[in-house]
Formats: sequence, structure tokens, C-alpha cells
Amino acid sequence: MPTYFPTRFAQLTTGLVALSSLGLAPAVAQNKPTAANTITVQVNKPGAPIAKTMYGLFFEDINFAADGGLYPELVKNKSFEIADNYLTGWKGINGAAALKTYTVISDRPISATNNHFARLTAATASPDAGLINEGFRGMGLKQNDEYTFSVYARRGPGNVTGLTVTLEDEKGKMLAQSQVSGLTNEWKKYSVVMKPSATAAKGQLRLALNGAGTADIDVISLFPKDTYKNRENGLRTDLVQLLKDMNPGFLRFPGGCIVEGRTLNERYQWKETIGDVASRVPLINRWNMEFKHRSTPDYYQSFGLGFFEYFQLSEDIGAEPVPILNVGMACQFNSAELAPTTSTATSGPNAGEGHNHADDPTLDTFIQDALDLIEFANGPASSPWGAKRVAMGHAAPFNLKFIGIGNEQWGPQYLERYEPFMKAIKAKYPTINIVSSAGPSPDGELFDKASKRLRELKAEVIDEHYYAKPDWFRQNVGRYDNYPTTGTKIFAGEYAAQSVAIGSPDNKNSWDCAISEAAFMTGLERNADKVVMASYAPLFAHVEAWQWTPDMIWFDNLKAYGTPNYYVQKMYSTNPGTTMLPVQRAGNAKNGQDNLFSSAVADDKTGEIIVKLVNYSTEARPVAINLQGVKKLGKAGKATVLASNDLNAVNTLEQPTNVAPKEESFKVSSSNVTYTLAPNSFTVLRIPGKR
Repeated sequence: MPTYFPTRFAQLTTGLVALSSLGLAPAVAQNKPTAANTITVQVNKPGAPIAKTMYGLFFEDINFAADGGLYPELVKNKSFEIADNYLTGWKGINGAAALKTYTVISDRPISATNNHFARLTAATASPDAGLINEGFRGMGLKQNDEYTFSVYARRGPGNVTGLTVTLEDEKGKMLAQSQVSGLTNEWKKYSVVMKPSATAAKGQLRLALNGAGTADIDVISLFPKDTYKNRENGLRTDLVQLLKDMNPGFLRFPGGCIVEGRTLNERYQWKETIGDVASRVPLINRWNMEFKHRSTPDYYQSFGLGFFEYFQLSEDIGAEPVPILNVGMACQFNSAELAPTTSTATSGPNAGEGHNHADDPTLDTFIQDALDLIEFANGPASSPWGAKRVAMGHAAPFNLKFIGIGNEQWGPQYLERYEPFMKAIKAKYPTINIVSSAGPSPDGELFDKASKRLRELKAEVIDEHYYAKPDWFRQNVGRYDNYPTTGTKIFAGEYAAQSVAIGSPDNKNSWDCAISEAAFMTGLERNADKVVMASYAPLFAHVEAWQWTPDMIWFDNLKAYGTPNYYVQKMYSTNPGTTMLPVQRAGNAKNGQDNLFSSAVADDKTGEIIVKLVNYSTEARPVAINLQGVKKLGKAGKATVLASNDLNAVNTLEQPTNVAPKEESFKVSSSNVTYTLAPNSFTVLRIPGKR
């Protein structure tokens, strides 16, 4: 995910028939297609196979995507480890009038990594002697669902016998209450299951001392039992289901600029995100203060969702895991800090970009992290890092095939670090496919130099990013037509049409953006011999805690919905086919001419021809599809249509399917299929017919 700069915006942006009650055009054309609207699908001249990874997902912890989103822990700052404000998320009940003191200290902590906790002291017994946790813009609590509350606690001087645990709604009304008793002088974990009596979108957790005196509390958790596959440290069910429904070919994680960090100290370090959840040390999220118009100082990463959970999620949704690792460079839009390439490096500026220090980790440290990650994912139980995976409950390897080195870095600093990374990985793991970076812009001198050098190094996959206005996507549908067909392949790793401007808080997930992306994707599919991976970005956004727009899936504490962009992606990823089929317009018209876009694939598993069509027009458009050389043609096909007369239409929590696909069948009487495309529509036709 790029940081917004005006210069970058300039770089990226250059370059009526009434519908039926279902909102679809009639299945059989009422008007004859013109010659210009005749499309020939060369079923008898199949092209490249469609990569199983063709359409996938890009996850980054931005917009509360992890904590407060996919990771359903409801307690914010559960371990009091946020260094700049140890009480983030917490406040004293009624101004803490009933507490003599409450503070965060580190006297005989639970562990060396979890070394801060809250100490509460009450002069007299009171039901108000305690703390309230606000959650992530509140806590989503569902009536009669079960939530596991747990806490590590110990008693100090006085006669505190336990804790009263209360779940409340936004007005302070009690929804559930339980007691924790039997506190001792040593740290001990206590847990109870709580069941709210009503639903609250903005609930809160209230903890109060029972008795006067002192008690210490730490690792305070409120976790729903309803998680995907009912895992103890599982993920939010509705959000995972939206991902699984897309049939994604891959999951790229954990970002994005989150990989880089504003400084190297703030970079994402995967080894800090595995093992015991209670021992994972949180880190401030690099998006917390990136945009002044969306300042979020309480945004941090708890790493409850860590690399093990990412691998597990990939497995659950049937996607290839594609982890991205730091290449020894902090975000170049921020500090541009560089890891020294040798241990003898000295502090000071590095060629005018970034700096390093003699005591920083060297590039070798970053390379070793990559090698260790591959062992963690694929190694046997007898290997040091494979043993850690097994200890976490996954005996079988994750079968990692891809690893990304750096996120949208650019310039000679990236290339000089990428090459030793590549050589080290290939020396030990020659079958691993490496994803490399062409930088944050889709063209220009730095892009050209990076692409040229990476191809010379025989990089398996180059990651290209583009955020631009909707018309850029329609105008660049032929972007990959002239790319080399052999050697290095392309990963369209981050893209999304921006309705206003890159990084603007006013961007919307409009139908105009989504249909323009659908048009662009016909160009990706037509070039399946060059493009092997593609993903919209970003993936998730909390409606009250976002930093970047637009985003594919929006949610609050209880509900979620897919945008029109989500449905475009889903229509591609659930209809990927197995083999690309060449498509021609009458008169050799270019793809996109007259705002008609098309691509086609064969699905050899089902025996169908899949044709994707975008009509970016305010009028219905009859088309004729000539299935050249098709065999064993069926009599009925299925049409999936995503359409709206309003290009500014969006989906919302209140109207989650305002723009959503509808299905109908249509007749197939010969190899010349006619169909009328609805105005402003994206249509997928599945036609039974073998090649």
C-alpha cells in the first residue's frame, strides 16, 4: 500500500433499453448484434493455461483489518504493552474515584516479553473500583453468543478476593456478569464463559475489585467462541467466509507497507508473531499517524494474528500463501532507512537516501529471516523452525511455494539487496518462487530499470502496483499485450481505481471504479501467459477506523459487506477457467474499442466456455459470440450479471447488495450465441461446450 504524495498521483493518472425486474437485460437479444459487436472465441486455438494463483487476495493490517477486524479479540491493549501509552484502551470507572491508585508497572511480570501489567489499589471495597476497556471502537457483542473472558491475576496487600467481570452496552447497561475468585500471591490464569443478554455494537468490558487492597492484572482477553472452525485463537467467521467464497488462488500477507515500517525498528518481524499468543509483543501500527486527516494514535498490532495464523488462514480458504518479507529497507516514503549490507557499515547518510547505524542488523539478518521462514513453513519436525510449527499444532508442512522479497521498494538500494537475497534463497531452496518489486508506480525510469534488471536476474515474478482514476484502467486494458511471453511473469499485486484521487478520504467504492477494474481484468485474463497473479488492495476496512479508501470489504463490529469491487473480483475468481482462449472482435477491433471489453477461458473441469464481457455504456448492447471450433455444445447457459445504471452507486451496511450479481439462464441453440448486455454491466457467461 503506497503512501500518498501528489507527485505520485501525477505519475499514476497520466498515461437505453429498460431492464427486467431482476435488473438484467433479456437473455435473448431483441435486436440483432451489429458486426462490430460480434466476438469470436477461438475455442479450437487454446492459449496458455490459467495459473491456479491467477486471482487472489492482498491482506494488509490497515483500516483495523487485523486487530478490531479479522482477529476477533475484543480487548484493546490486553497486556498493557503499548509503550507510548500503557493504558491505551483503558480508563478508570467513573473517573477512578473509587480507586486509590491504578498504574502500569513491571515488578515481577508474567514473562520477560510480557513485562508490564496493571496494578489496582482500592482503599475501600466498591463496585466502581476498577477499569473499563473500550474495545476497538466498541465491542461487538451478540445476544446469547458465548465469549471466553480470561485474565492473569495475583493479589497483593489487603483483602481483594477476586474480580467482578461485566459486559455492558454503550449506555452502561449490564449484559452479562461473572466472578473471578481464588486469587493467590502468584500469577495464575482465570477464565469464565459469558453470554450477553442482548446485542450491542459498541459494548465494553468492566473489571472491578472485590474487596479493598491491591491486585495485579494482565493479558485480559474477551474472545468469541464463534470463530472460523471454532479455533481457540481463531478468526472472525463472517470475514473469513467472505474470503473463502471468492475461491482465492493465493493470500499475500502481511502487506504492504506494514512489512517495511516507518523505520527498521518498526518493521514487521515474523518471528515475533509466532508461539504463545500471550508472549507476542505488540508494535505500533505504521498507519496510526500516516494521514493527518485520519489520525489513529491507538492503532497497533497485537500479533494475535501472526504468521502461523496467516498460513493457517491460507490453508482454510484454499489459497497459496505468499508471505512478503522486509528486504532491509524501511518505507522509502518515510525514513528510507537501510540495513547495512555488511557489519562494518558506519552511521550516516547512504547516497542521500536513508541512513544506517553500526549496531543495526545487517542484511544477513534479513536474509536469514527469509530462510528460517521457509523452514518454518516447510521444514520437518526435526528442523529447528519446523519444530516450532509442529509445536503450534500443525505437523504437516504448509507447502510454501512463493516468498516475496520487499514491498514496492525501488531504486538501486532495492536491487543491490534483492540480488543476495535471491541467491541465498535459491541456493538452499531452488524450487521456491520469488516475488520481486517493480516499485510503487506502473511506469517511469525507475520502473523500467527495475523491470529490466529483474528480468536479467531471471526473477520468477515481478510485482507491479497501480492506483489511478477509473479511466486509467479502461485505457490500459492492453497493458500486457506486448510484454514478453517467456521468462519472468507478472503479479498485479496492488490495484484499485480511485474515484477522486490517490489517498483521498473522499474515494468511494463506486460502480464506476468496479466496472473499470472489471474491464482492466479482461486484459489480465487475455494475457494469462504473462500475468499469473492479481489482487485488489486493500482488502478490509472498519467503517469507523479506516485510514485509506477505497477498500474491498467494509465492516463494523457486528456486520460486513462486499463492495461492487468485491463482486467483480469474486466473479473472476469463481470463474477462472483452466485455459485462456483467444478472443477477436470483428474488423480486428481492439479490446475496449467502443467501451466493449471481453475475454474468454475454457474450463476443462466442467466442460464449459466462460466468456467475460464489460459494457461500459448507458445503452444495452446486443452481442454475438461465435464459438469457433466448439464441441458438444449444450442447450442452456448461465449468465451472472453485475450492473447498475448509476455509476456512482455503492454498497453500504444498510444496503449491502445494492450492487450485487444476479443470475439467469439463457438458451444456446448453436455455436453462434446471442446475448444482450445490460447498460453499465459486467457479465460472465458460462456456456456448456468442450474444446
